[in-house]
Amino acid sequence: MPTTCVVGILWGDEGKGKVIDYLAADADFVVRYGGGHNAGHTLVLPSGKLVLHLVPSGVVHAHTTNVIGNGVVVDPIHLVAEVARLRERGLAVALGRNLLLSERAHVILEAHRQQDHWHEHLRGSGKIGTTGRGIGPAYSDRCSRIGLRLGDLLRPQRLRAGLQGLVQQKNAWFGPAGLQPLDAEAMFRDLSAAGDALRAGITDTGAVLRRALAAGKRILLEGAQGCLLDLEHGTYPYVTSSHASTGGAFSGTGLPPHGMRVVGIAKAYATRVGEGPFPTELDDELGNRLRTAGNEFGATTGRPRRCGWFDSVAVRYSGALSGAGELVVTNLDVLRGFPLRIATGYRLPDGRRTGEFPAFDLEAVAPDYVELPAFTEDLREVRRFDALPPNAQRYVQALEQHTGLPVRTVSVGPERHQVILR
Repeated sequence: MPTTCVVGILWGDEGKGKVIDYLAADADFVVRYGGGHNAGHTLVLPSGKLVLHLVPSGVVHAHTTNVIGNGVVVDPIHLVAEVARLRERGLAVALGRNLLLSERAHVILEAHRQQDHWHEHLRGSGKIGTTGRGIGPAYSDRCSRIGLRLGDLLRPQRLRAGLQGLVQQKNAWFGPAGLQPLDAEAMFRDLSAAGDALRAGITDTGAVLRRALAAGKRILLEGAQGCLLDLEHGTYPYVTSSHASTGGAFSGTGLPPHGMRVVGIAKAYATRVGEGPFPTELDDELGNRLRTAGNEFGATTGRPRRCGWFDSVAVRYSGALSGAGELVVTNLDVLRGFPLRIATGYRLPDGRRTGEFPAFDLEAVAPDYVELPAFTEDLREVRRFDALPPNAQRYVQALEQHTGLPVRTVSVGPERHQVILR
């Protein structure tokens, strides 16, 4: 199929950046369809580690056109700085040529960051664990129909009028809430400057992508976060504010619904950042060991990730939800010397067993596990599946058995070449 969608199967941080970088070698377009600069996609290049927040992961390939779709919320000041940083690394980022920005993408403002921190403070012990970057409030303004779009930054009269209306609404409660009142004129100056810097790349990307699809171009769609953080289908309310599953791939790009290959990404174990239920979490010294072995710290915030065993119940749910036809398993090498356990079902509080992923009371379930023998060998130089240690092979085969998804690719290290194809 000419279109491939790469999605995180659990709560994000599965290693999508590396997989997209690998697949982008055969893509004409790489498209981000949701989220904002709360995402951090890490690539390990010959020149060193590169973390991307808004710019799609195909930017390191000279032949690709990279698109920030209309479903993304964009902090234009951050984006200007990210483009400058990539150019300093020697990447030829050319707005209007290999980097296109949807004119329909909504804009994150400093006001949204203030709101984000304020909302988290009010939640107290029930906090969501957001990155504090204004993502949720920007999406809220989009739904309230007072948001600004990137195309507004190129239209001074529209921008000024939009800011005046937005500032009037927000200042009515910012002051009483103890937040810094907004200055519409200062915001206008900052956004106009960012718009001028980004002007060459702001366009109708939906039309570009529809023409590319009609021409048979190879399009790679890049999700942010993971299916279990999807606003509709994730572990609500501990979710992000966008559609992180494949459901956002069409509305977030302007592409019509059509057949596509869906590649699900899952670690060989499970991780989660922030608050919310996590049935297989290891809240003990073994979890700390796994966090250290996998260097499980957020690429965007640096926060330590919560670690646990592979959860096939959650993967089956997200795989079916996203339409995944195959699985990429990352970080298999990290499990060297660890016990190997896979959650195959949940015990409900009344003792009944279920293989379904519940919408409510997930924090009350107790996983049922199968255990497999550990492997102690270093996997980082292995390039063929049949060259893996027998216990590592059995573990991957057990993942296939319990998820119902074929594992086509196994990552055995952070480097580009540390990949096994089956």
